Amino acid sequence: MDVFPCPMQSPAPRNAHETDSFQSRFRVSIEAPPRLLELAGKSLLKDKALAIAALEYLPSELFPPLFMVAFAGRYNKTLKAMVCAWPFAHLPLGGLMQTPHQAILQAAISGLGVLLAQKVRPRRWKLQVLDLRNTGQNFWRVLSGARAHVYPLMGPVAKDGVRMRQPLAPLVVSIDLCLRGRTQDECLTYLLRWATQRSSLHLCCKKLKIFTMAIQNIKKVLNMVQLDSILEVEVNCTWKLSTLGMFAPYLGQMSNVRRLVCSHIHATPSKEEKQHVTQFTSQFLQLHHLQKLSMDSPSFLEGCLDQMLR
Repeated sequence: MDVFPCPMQSPAPRNAHETDSFQSRFRVSIEAPPRLLELAGKSLLKDKALAIAALEYLPSELFPPLFMVAFAGRYNKTLKAMVCAWPFAHLPLGGLMQTPHQAILQAAISGLGVLLAQKVRPRRWKLQVLDLRNTGQNFWRVLSGARAHVYPLMGPVAKDGVRMRQPLAPLVVSIDLCLRGRTQDECLTYLLRWATQRSSLHLCCKKLKIFTMAIQNIKKVLNMVQLDSILEVEVNCTWKLSTLGMFAPYLGQMSNVRRLVCSHIHATPSKEEKQHVTQFTSQFLQLHHLQKLSMDSPSFLEGCLDQMLR
């Protein structure tokens, strides 16, 4: 009698619900725990004095991850010390702040104040630009990943060695300005008040937006800004031509502006007001890099538009 082996029966397939449930549990089980570096940073920051003392010997590539931990935990005094010891040319602080945070800003600005007060560079100091614009998220995103390495945006790393007895270059604080209403943003007010007391600080602005703010206040702000750093200007004000004439000299100093938008200036100049129009149009001789000009109602340029464009 022939005997044939009985074929093995495969287990019944899991239904879709069971499979999804299993995969869900599996995904949860392999979620990465907090990085050892993050845990070490949190442990170090619990002892403020130790954390600040450790900055002198901390490897440069560990500064950004530790800075993120200190920022998240609002260790403001440690942040101030880290700004002083920041071993890279660029610090994109604005990329960490979804909204302006005055305590964090004060800590960073206080750190700059310590640097500016020194006649000799600290051993590791390389900071040149404190960037408060809403940029640099990719800088921090890369450093919050699995690998911590020196991101190109950081700039050169300071070399250990003797103190460099060379003249200190001006520090740059980079911001975007939105001038709106009678009252200024508290963070902006604090920054401007602080900047007026530091001649070795350059306040630079890439984008300038002007809304309903008195021209006297606008002039006070613009007097503190490096006007040749401005690349984009938007004026959204129902200005009189006399007000436009007062703004014109500032526009002429924005020699690197690429984009200029003027809205809501509706006026027909009288004989007396034509001088204000001429004062405005003459500034375009200084705007050698202007690429885009947008004016929704240029009726006040009647009779001199060709001269302005030429």
